[in-house]
Amino acid sequence: MAKKTPITVTQAAADQIRNLLDQRGKPSVGIRVGIRTRGCSGHSYTLEYADDIQPMDEVVDLNGVKILIDPKAILFVLGTEMDFVEEDLENGFKFQNPNEKGRCGCGESFHV
Repeated sequence: MAKKTPITVTQAAADQIRNLLDQRGKPSVGIRVGIRTRGCSGHSYTLEYADDIQPMDEVVDLNGVKILIDPKAILFVLGTEMDFVEEDLENGFKFQNPNEKGRCGCGESFHV
């Protein structure tokens, strides 16, 4: 039986992550997903280049990219889908998180 991953990544998000890693100009293990306290609703997602794997990181290989999940964020992101959307007025990574109880009006922060 396959282990269920704490986060899923769409092909569009994986392609964008690969593009970002290729353009960086220095080797990276992957992208680290985290959570920080911020915004009107309490929490926001963070993304950063991961130069190494930290001992407590949850490592997920999906669609050809490595996603490292900060251990402090793991309970917040369980079941989340990470996507990349390009729209007329905005483009970027979007998180569909079943644990969210609400979002702020601007969409920058959420609470669980």
